[in-house]
Amino acid sequence: MFPEGTFGNGDLWEECCVEHDIAYWQGGTVADRLAADERLRECVEQKTGNRVLARMMYDGVRAGGSPSFPTWYRWAYGWPSGRPYGSLSEAERRQVTDKLEGYHGSRAMP
Repeated sequence: MFPEGTFGNGDLWEECCVEHDIAYWQGGTVADRLAADERLRECVEQKTGNRVLARMMYDGVRAGGSPSFPTWYRWAYGWPSGRPYGSLSEAERRQVTDKLEGYHGSRAMP
C-alpha cells in the first residue's frame, strides 16, 4: 500500500517492506506485530535517514494493520480472515517455515 522507494531509487526500502510483509503474512502475538512495525520504522529510517517518513509508515501500519480488519494486508493475512492475535502452533510454524523456504529458494540467484 506504500511505495517501496523514491522516484530516483524505486526500491530503496523494499527489503524493509518485504520483511514486514512476511511478518504480517505469518501473524502471531500483539508483541510480534509491534516488533515487526518497529523493525519497519527502524529499517526505513536507516535506509533513508528520514525519521518523518519512517514514522509516517509506522503510524500507517499501526493504524491499518489490525487482524480484525477484513483486508488483504491485515496482521496474519496468510491465514483465514478472523484469526486473532496469538502464538502460532507447532504445525503452523512448520507451514510457515516450509513456505518461506520455498519463497527464498525461488528467489535465489543461479
